[in-house]
Amino acid sequence: MHPRDQTIFALSSGRAPSAIAVVRVSGPQASFVLTTLAGKLPEPRLASRRLLRDPDRQPIDDAVVLWFPGPGSATGEDIAEFHVHGGRAVLAALLAAISKIPNARAAEPGEFTRRSFENGKLDLTEAEGLDDLIHADTDRQRRQALRQLQGLLGHRARDWRERIIEASALIEAGIDFSDEGDVPAELMAPAVKAIKALHDEIAEVLAAQGQAERLRDGLVVAIAGEPNVGKSTLINQLARREVAIVSPHAGTTRDVIEVQLDLDGYPVTVIDTAGIRETDDPVEQEGVRRARARAEDADLVLWLVEGEQAVDPDSMRSLWKSGDRSGLSGGSVWIVRNKIDLGGAGEVGPRGEFGISASQGDGIPELVDALVKFAAEFFGTSEGAVVTRARQRDLLRRASDNLRRSLELVEEGEELAAEELRAAAYALGRLLGRVDVEDVLGAIFQKFCIGK
Repeated sequence: MHPRDQTIFALSSGRAPSAIAVVRVSGPQASFVLTTLAGKLPEPRLASRRLLRDPDRQPIDDAVVLWFPGPGSATGEDIAEFHVHGGRAVLAALLAAISKIPNARAAEPGEFTRRSFENGKLDLTEAEGLDDLIHADTDRQRRQALRQLQGLLGHRARDWRERIIEASALIEAGIDFSDEGDVPAELMAPAVKAIKALHDEIAEVLAAQGQAERLRDGLVVAIAGEPNVGKSTLINQLARREVAIVSPHAGTTRDVIEVQLDLDGYPVTVIDTAGIRETDDPVEQEGVRRARARAEDADLVLWLVEGEQAVDPDSMRSLWKSGDRSGLSGGSVWIVRNKIDLGGAGEVGPRGEFGISASQGDGIPELVDALVKFAAEFFGTSEGAVVTRARQRDLLRRASDNLRRSLELVEEGEELAAEELRAAAYALGRLLGRVDVEDVLGAIFQKFCIGK
């Protein structure tokens, strides 16, 4: 039996133990699983209380069961749900009982969602939105993912594809009736107008400001500087807990420490790096190498110095691959003067220069406010962004290029223009996951959790 024809099951709620756990079953044997364990099928979509028994008629749990016959279900297949007490023993007994039923097997990660996609319950952009929603850490990420799950891009892509097919039909009709005198000209004019409007719409989406793709990954901020200037103390202040060892001895931090922060809904990864200096210690040398590598890839570097200490340009230049700013991947550097409680710079200086006391907390709120503003500028107008993944942007760009070439080729021959339109429709079909996407399905759905 093909794996897609088998019945799958999995725990679809959180880890045990919990008050309630939900076990979902999807596939052609779902009704048999439900009747075997619960006695009979309940009314569709109505919760029913049942005593669950395994195939040997031994009781498992007093539970609530639900029945969702296909195709009117989340996966498009028959679905049974068991809402049981969330103890480990209860779940182990229930899953063991289901596994004894022929052609029922444990689900792979993302297999429920993949079946929803394959049965036309959602397109690939909506599946990607669901994946982003599951992994959203901040409110802004959640809102962006929910818009994609609700079809923000998918609905527009379907409309674009239908309009491309209509324009293509006009051009091909002109080809078929080329011996009818003025018929091709009458068909080409509305086709060209439609193609130009489509190209302009897609180009506008691609040109929209904002980095919605980056909102999924977050802003990366690296704390760097020479040893023993307070980098670990600062990251502990930002995280509001001790995540890094603080010691008066230089070289304590040997590896890169990362902390995930939610700054006003913006996802920010703060990195505490090893002190950048020349050393003979091979372990510390590796820490310095990693610190430089992460600083090079960071979107923002907070370079810590003590009070009014002069910034060492040689140490600063070590952040860049070629001794200039071009190696920082377009990132920025702020000078943060620490230990102002011991005297020295106590006021915020010019843009990108701050005075703080990492140990006492002085100046930290102002630094955090500046980070929030930087994040807002960095992510731009991602709130209304349509494109949230590089895959989506690449396929939209291909469709836009095909439409542009179609307009350029109209005068040279309708056949060439029609071929470019077919290519544009194909690119949008790949965007929606409706044509030739087997190469990307595994990469997308394997990131889902088991039971989703």
